[in-house]
This record gives sequence, C-alpha cells and structure tokens, in this order.
Amino acid sequence: MSAYILVDCEVTDPVRYESYKKAAQEAVQKYRGRYLVRGGATHVLEGNWQPHRIVVLEFPSQEAVQRFFASPEYQAACVLRAGAARMNTIAVEGV
Repeated sequence: MSAYILVDCEVTDPVRYESYKKAAQEAVQKYRGRYLVRGGATHVLEGNWQPHRIVVLEFPSQEAVQRFFASPEYQAACVLRAGAARMNTIAVEGV
C-alpha cells in the first residue's frame, strides 16, 4: 500500500532552503519516493488553515517512508534546512 508524506513548510531563508531542496530531492529519489506536489498555488476551500509551501511525496509503503525519513541522506538534508524553514510533516497510508 502506498504511503504519503504531507508537508506544510514556511520558508524563512529562501537561499539556504535551496540547498535543502537539492539534498532532499536526491534522498527522495534514492528511497523510491516521488514528488506529487511541490509548492504550487494553494486555495483554502474550507476552514481557517493558512498553508505555506505544500509538499506531497509518494512512497511504495509506510516502511519506505520510515527508511527515507531516518536515512543518513535525508538527515543530512535536514541539517542544511536548519534555520531556513519551519515544517509540519505527517506520514499517511493510502488506500
């Protein structure tokens, strides 16, 4: 069953964030993930959520999500992101 990572990201330092994006993309590819949404325009349809930069990634399974998220490659990307963005991130299984 596919699993997804959903991110609401507030970029606070766009220049530094570019380094994170490059490193994260390499880790996503290595762990068989793919981007479905990466920062497009958002439109609130209901509620009071004010999203920032939305990212949605798809992985083959919840186990693949966990391997990716804990991987040395992604953890190194997170070090690059420190101070450049605030993120809310969840993983969810698909149907």
